[in-house]
Amino acid sequence: MSAVNARPTYGITDDFVARLAERAEEAERLRRLPAATVDEFRETELFRLLLPARFGGLQASFPELLQPIRRMAHGCASSAWTLGFYALHNWLLSLFDLRVQQEVFASGPVLAPAPLAPTGRGVPADGGVRLTGRWSWATGAMAADWVMVGALVERPDRIDPALVLVPADQVEVVDTWHTAGMRGTGSHDVVVTDVLVPEHRMVAVADIYAGTAPGARAHDAPTYRWPMVPALALVASMPVLGAAERVTELFAERLGGRVLAYSGAAQKDQPAAQIRLAGARVRLRALRALVDETADGIDRMVAAGERVPRAVRAEARLAAVHTVHESRAVIADLLDASGASAQFLSNPLQRFKRDVDIAAGHVVFDYDVSRELAGALAIGAKISPIAMV
Repeated sequence: MSAVNARPTYGITDDFVARLAERAEEAERLRRLPAATVDEFRETELFRLLLPARFGGLQASFPELLQPIRRMAHGCASSAWTLGFYALHNWLLSLFDLRVQQEVFASGPVLAPAPLAPTGRGVPADGGVRLTGRWSWATGAMAADWVMVGALVERPDRIDPALVLVPADQVEVVDTWHTAGMRGTGSHDVVVTDVLVPEHRMVAVADIYAGTAPGARAHDAPTYRWPMVPALALVASMPVLGAAERVTELFAERLGGRVLAYSGAAQKDQPAAQIRLAGARVRLRALRALVDETADGIDRMVAAGERVPRAVRAEARLAAVHTVHESRAVIADLLDASGASAQFLSNPLQRFKRDVDIAAGHVVFDYDVSRELAGALAIGAKISPIAMV
């Protein structure tokens, strides 16, 4: 695992990752993370990595979040996805009005799933809105303290897309997560029915996208001026990249002892296997460099007080999408040379492939849309004002 040890681990040690691997089968069976995994995560520094210092957090730079998530994926991609988003969502909560943060972070970081598609509606009411809706893909919903959802909020002269925060006890979790992969994420549907939400528990999506939300002014740190879509896309790509790294390691280990059926030849002596291994390793090196360059570039901009242009945000989303696209291809290529025994449920290779195939379906990873947006903005063409950049 030398490729993922260059920066601080924030509690994501080799032993922690090994325990994630040991519980991967249990997570699949439960269709959620085991309680022991969630409890252990609450004790790590990663959980409070992006929490503001005033609430006991480390208030670290945003790129510090990425490598520990990659590291966790070496044990279990579903766990890395869920725990990575739990950490990210504390950052997202830090962008809300300071009154929300004082309420939510009174006892430290929280578990807050965030299905962001605006499939709910907020109708004006005294001091806020009455919220009703149903949302899919609520990763980690079964262990939630709070839930953030996307909604269209009615205003006197317009409809505002917003993120809305609701206590978990006012949210119904509907058991819908029956999937071929990423089963441990427990990404069930959630339903809210006519719940009164105070005005201060909402934040405009436009401000979240641009890095100009209330938290950007409340905390004197560039971390909270990061735009949301690059943050979301880069974080979501890390379990996939980490899975590809681990599959490459496992493939190399298999070469040492695998004898090809019928021919009796040792696979490690086959040039084709050596070529695939070397190709995977160099592709992953390139992807790690791409991620680091992208994240560090945005971090320098926000640290300098610059607003991140839409073209840069689109390029960052594309970098994350390309990382997923290439990582998935690496895994497919190595599995193709791993034989039928790799498909036994006892073999982690098949789980990594299933998990990555499902993760790659996330809306932010649409390869055609991402390339279209980045290409259009690169030449100054107009794109939709609500495009996900």
